[in-house]
Amino acid sequence: MSDTFRRGEKVVLCGANAYEKKYYFNEAFKGIPQSVQDELHIICVLFTEEVGGIFTIVFEPDGTLAFETDAAEDDVLYDEISSGLLIGEIRRTRQEMLESLSLYYRVFILHEDVWEEE
Repeated sequence: MSDTFRRGEKVVLCGANAYEKKYYFNEAFKGIPQSVQDELHIICVLFTEEVGGIFTIVFEPDGTLAFETDAAEDDVLYDEISSGLLIGEIRRTRQEMLESLSLYYRVFILHEDVWEEE
């Protein structure tokens, strides 16, 4: 396993910040196809444009993907209800991509033998 990743820790894949109008992509994952990187960029930026706050997509220690949102304490425009609804929509409409990213992480980062499990 790479020194960049420590077993048992979450790893940020990408995220967007509505306050700073910035997008971040973890360069450790530059092996992900550009089309998927572009889609992640769109998902993150559109999320923060619609809901506000900070949105990140992270890999859990077991390789599953999680969505995290946060907002400044004084941010009265952050919409927590829309946040939950939009995350549900992303999970439904991008399920195949999310499963593929999880598999990518498990194979190339955690070096799991996913074929043994079947």
